[in-house]
Amino acid sequence: MIKLKELISRSLFVESKKLRVFDMDDTLVMTNSFIYITDTSGKEKKLTPGEYAVYNEKPGETYDFRDFHTIQNPTEIKKMTKVLKRMISKSGGDGVFILTARPQSVDRHITKYLKDIGINQKIPVTGLQNNDPKAKAKWIEDKIDNEGYDDVYFADDSIKNVNAVKDMLRTKNVRFRVQHIKH
Repeated sequence: MIKLKELISRSLFVESKKLRVFDMDDTLVMTNSFIYITDTSGKEKKLTPGEYAVYNEKPGETYDFRDFHTIQNPTEIKKMTKVLKRMISKSGGDGVFILTARPQSVDRHITKYLKDIGINQKIPVTGLQNNDPKAKAKWIEDKIDNEGYDDVYFADDSIKNVNAVKDMLRTKNVRFRVQHIKH
C-alpha cells in the first residue's frame, strides 16, 4: 500500500508511475480465432472475439478456446498499434503490458507477432486464461496496489472488461483513461 506521504511526494516532485495495458484480440490484432460454444443440447456454434465480447453466457453452455493457443492469420489494427508503439517509445517499454484472456502459453506467439509488426522491444505478455472481466480488473488492481502505478491507461474491445476496469479504477487514487475499442 502506498503511503499518503509517498503519494504526495511523488506527485509534487516526481513523474507519475505509468501503467499502459493493451488487450490483444480485436484491440491490437484481428485473427481467425473463434470461441466454440456448445449448448445443453450439444449443438456447437462459433463466435469471433468481437461477438464473444458482447455475448451473454447462458447456464449449461461450455466454451472451447482451442484457437487461442496461437495467432491465426493476424491482421494488424494499425490505429492501436500506433498508440502502442508511441507509448513504448515514450517509456522505453517500462510499464507497458499486453493483457489477454488467452492462455499464458501464447506469450511467445504474441511476442513474435509484435516483432513481425516492428515492435522489437520486449513487452511483457500476461495470459490470464480467464474470460471473466473481473480478472483483468484484478490484475491491474494488483499492479496499482503492489507496484505503485498511479497513472493507468487500458484499451480493450470488450465493454464488459472496460466497465470492470473502470469500476475498479474509480475506487483508487489514480489518474486513468480507459478506452473501449470499437470496430
